[in-house]
Amino acid sequence: MQKRLENGLILICITALTATLGSLYFSEVRGYEPCELCWYQRILMYPIVLIAGIALYQKNARIALTTAVFALVGGSISLYHYGIQKLTFLRDSAPTCGNVPCTGQYINYFGFITIPFLALIAFLIILITSLFLLKWQKESK
Repeated sequence: MQKRLENGLILICITALTATLGSLYFSEVRGYEPCELCWYQRILMYPIVLIAGIALYQKNARIALTTAVFALVGGSISLYHYGIQKLTFLRDSAPTCGNVPCTGQYINYFGFITIPFLALIAFLIILITSLFLLKWQKESK
């Protein structure tokens, strides 16, 4: 396996693990109850840790398409969630999210960094890295 493919898998694995541990920290340590959209983002982030970890162990970069799909869907949900937190016209038409409103902001660092924003950044890193892995695999054939 090429070193850049292995490094890409490591980046995906570390990013997904960091996002997973961060979400668990916010919910289990800080006591922030996740809203419904947060749960969907978790459902798409948590398996990436396993998928990328197993792919790294097996030195199998062909998993990049799977991680790209998970990251694209998860990133889309994160972007929408961030939008309903920050954009008035979306916030006013936001759906009811269960016990915890999806428009709520447990954190708001520097006026723009919220939990969905952090998830969006993680999904973007995973998506971009996965796309590079796909490109590098085609080049090596």
